Amino acid sequence: MADPAWPDDQLILAAQDGDVDALTALVAGSHPTVRRFARSLCATPEDAEDAAQEALIILYRKIGMLRATGALASWMFRIVRNECLRRARAMLRDRPVTRDIATLSAEDEVLQQLEAAAVAAAIAALPTDQRRVLILRDVQGYSGPMVADALSLSTAAMKSRLHRARTAIRESLNPIGGQP
Repeated sequence: MADPAWPDDQLILAAQDGDVDALTALVAGSHPTVRRFARSLCATPEDAEDAAQEALIILYRKIGMLRATGALASWMFRIVRNECLRRARAMLRDRPVTRDIATLSAEDEVLQQLEAAAVAAAIAALPTDQRRVLILRDVQGYSGPMVADALSLSTAAMKSRLHRARTAIRESLNPIGGQP
């Protein structure tokens, strides 16, 4: 059974054939669902809006590359997820580094990149409520009260979600039970 939130196969096929009206309707019809998914994944509402817009631009430009009309939802979600991760990585990359990068060997750099990828995957696997708190508090560096206020939570609820998120990340990165 088709998901009623997504446009039907005929509209997708018409858009792939170059029908401008169908393409416009496809983008407009996909926007609410794409934006809702971006909001559940990105750290801030601004990043979510930007990720949703980027996904819709890619949809507009590359609809012809979609092989199966039934794959539209997964294709769009993958684009949004990648865009949110790209934004999070860029934010981390732009933060000042406290140690001297020039002293790292090539092996250390590769290990550092592997660790960063593992952390990013662990964060992406968190439930939405925990991921938002973790990203706002630990990645973006907002204070606890600011995070609680931004997410309309009590400070206690924010702290609880942050603790659960950190615990899940720690367990994900150290599955054998070793100390970090």
